[in-house]
Amino acid sequence: MTSASRFPDWSSLSEAQRLTASAQCQKRFANLGQQLGAVERTYAVDAPHEGPLRGLPYVAKDMFATGLSAPSWGCKAPHAPSLPRASIIDRLEQAGALLLGTAVMTELAYEPSGVSWRTPKNPWHFEMIPGGSSSGSAILVAAGCCFAALGSDTGGSVRIPAHCCGVTALKPGYGRLPLDGAMALAPSLDTAGVFARSAIDLALIWPALSGEAPPLGKRARNGVLLQEAFDSCDSETASILHEAIEVLAAGGMTVTQRSGFPKQADAHALTVLQAEAAREHAALLDVPDMDATLRKRLRKGLAISDSELDSALAMRETLRTQFLSEFFGEADAVFLPVMPIKTPRVDEVDPASANFSPRTLYAISRFTRFINYLGLPAIALPAGFDGRGMPVGLQVIGLPGSEAALLEIGVTFQGRTDWHGRVPSAIASQISSEGGSLK
Repeated sequence: MTSASRFPDWSSLSEAQRLTASAQCQKRFANLGQQLGAVERTYAVDAPHEGPLRGLPYVAKDMFATGLSAPSWGCKAPHAPSLPRASIIDRLEQAGALLLGTAVMTELAYEPSGVSWRTPKNPWHFEMIPGGSSSGSAILVAAGCCFAALGSDTGGSVRIPAHCCGVTALKPGYGRLPLDGAMALAPSLDTAGVFARSAIDLALIWPALSGEAPPLGKRARNGVLLQEAFDSCDSETASILHEAIEVLAAGGMTVTQRSGFPKQADAHALTVLQAEAAREHAALLDVPDMDATLRKRLRKGLAISDSELDSALAMRETLRTQFLSEFFGEADAVFLPVMPIKTPRVDEVDPASANFSPRTLYAISRFTRFINYLGLPAIALPAGFDGRGMPVGLQVIGLPGSEAALLEIGVTFQGRTDWHGRVPSAIASQISSEGGSLK
């Protein structure tokens, strides 16, 4: 353990401390959140309902219909149709959570780097990407502006910004949370996800979102490390993640290595993502203010035939069964990097920059998108920092319906480490000048 400044977990606070922490979040959201460019809308906060999340301040990605403002979908000129309020917002309200506002996202949720026509600032280093497309949600949790945030994940859009911003995030399995009242990108891949400062806070939130019993106590015993994925990482990232897995092994988990990678599932994931996104948003292709790169992606998706799309979808069940058999075996979890590369600079993934690297942009979602295609749950856990002081995330994939086991892994890991909840370096002086709720 180190003495680094950290934001507290909601689960660790007394009722009186929660009142103070909630008020502080509201101030940060309105000030620091705006400075970081992560806030889309700010709402007046009413007294919370009684419930297990009473008073917990959270934000929602600006693709969920909140009933309080029309979502922007990340567009300069919003085109979102009128949708009923999202069930997931209702569930959190009924549990007593406080919705502070909505968070900035990339246009149509179709950019893994977080670089769009406006790019919010990563609170660890302003020149680094925040990850996308749930950029604002991750930034606001990382910056202490809220205790939790809703996002969406179609090819990594929750796990990637969690890695880049150093927060904990759960991508549930396909269909585990309702998506009514939310913008669709690729309906066969879309999932709602949630960010928090810690896995123990996610374990508190998950029952309210899912309607399931509290998850703790369902312990995972065996894990598999996909060696090919770690071998393809840059050496520093791989070393950090190997050390993180050793922490779990020291805690009693048996971890074995397995070769291979689900390349066919990854290829089909790209086909489905591109084809369905294009069909979902083809009507927006002629909107004059659409980002040129996004327009190009949508046109590329329209070039994929219906038969190609149908074929990719038809293979999903077979490839999921194959992955569970060949890679999981008798294990409870599979370990992967979130990203095989260090968090890149904004100019490396901005097509308008002379330093743009298509290979770097492609690599960002290399280890996340196939998991959406297979419909499996995954959790991203802060696992250390690289030599530049940027966070690195460990990704843990679970069996169908095993969100509880993934949360248990996260709680166990974070009980033995303190990488989570740290105050980001680029805003540390601003946070320390507040005084108050830091450990």
